[in-house]
Amino acid sequence: MSSKYKYSGMWPVAPTPFHDNGEIDYDSMSNILECMIDQQVDGICILANYSEQFLLSDDEREKLTKHCLRKINDRVKTITTISHFSTDIALSRAQLAKSENSTMVMVMPPYNGTMKGNQDQIFKQFEILSSAAIPIMIQDAPLSGIDLSVTFLTKLISEIEYVKCFKIESAQPSAKIRQLIKNCQDKIDAPFDGEESIGLFFNLHAGISGSMSSALLPDKIRPVIIDFLKGKIDSAEEKYNNILPLINFENKQCGFQATKIAMKEGGVIKSAFCRHPIKILDDHTKNLLISMAKKYDLVSMNWGK
Repeated sequence: MSSKYKYSGMWPVAPTPFHDNGEIDYDSMSNILECMIDQQVDGICILANYSEQFLLSDDEREKLTKHCLRKINDRVKTITTISHFSTDIALSRAQLAKSENSTMVMVMPPYNGTMKGNQDQIFKQFEILSSAAIPIMIQDAPLSGIDLSVTFLTKLISEIEYVKCFKIESAQPSAKIRQLIKNCQDKIDAPFDGEESIGLFFNLHAGISGSMSSALLPDKIRPVIIDFLKGKIDSAEEKYNNILPLINFENKQCGFQATKIAMKEGGVIKSAFCRHPIKILDDHTKNLLISMAKKYDLVSMNWGK
C-alpha cells in the first residue's frame, strides 16, 4: 500500500463480547481478533467506544488490554484506547499499553459529563501522556462535547513529541483534515477518519491515509483505501458506493451492536449481549441488518461457519 505516512490502511475497532450473563467472553474475544486478522486489516483498535469501553470496570480493561495485545502478538499494528478524565489513570493505561507492545494509544480530550477540560488542561494532559513515550492518536469525537479547533489541534501536534496521529470524527471532517495536514505536514504519522468510515471517500480526497471503522465489514472497506492510495480513484469510488448502504445502515440504525449481531450470525461469538443500560436493537432492525449483510459475503458473517 502506497502512502507517505508511517501508518495507513484499515484499523477497525474490536467489539467486546459478553456471555448472556454479562461476563466477558474471553474465548470469543480471541475469535474476534483472529477473525479481524483474517479480514486482512492493517491494525486493530481495542477498548474504544465501539468496544463498549464505558461499560467495563478498570480491572476488566486491564485484563482485556493484556489478553488482546498478547493474542495479536504483533501480527498487525494495534491501538489501545486510554481515554479518561483523570490524567493519572490515562497515563497508567498508556504505560500498560506500551509494556504490552501496543503500536500506539488513542485518547479523547478529558471530559466527564458537563466537566470538560479547557485548552490548558487538555494540552497538559497530552503533554503528560507523551512522557509514556508511545505514539498518541488524538480522537476528535463529538462524544466528548469538546470543540477541538484546527488551531488547537495544530498546537498539540506541533509542540508535543508523541502526539503524531489524529482521528477526525467531528462535523465537516474533510475541511478539518485537509487543513491539519497542511499545517502539520511531516509531523503527522497517521491522519485517519472514523465514524464507521461513512465519509471515507471524501476524507481520502482530503488526505487521510487510513480509517477506523467497526469490525463489521473492514474486508470490504480496505480495498477502497488501497485503490485510492494507488491512484485508482474511479475504482475506489465504485467500491465505496457499493458498500455505502450497509455502512449507512450501521451508522444510523445500529451503532456498535451491528458487529456483534453479524459476528454471532457468523459463528465468531456466542452471544450479541450488551450490558445494561444499552437499549437492545429490535428484531426488525436486526433482521434487516442480517439480510443486507448477507449480500456482501462478509468475513464477519462467515468466519465461524
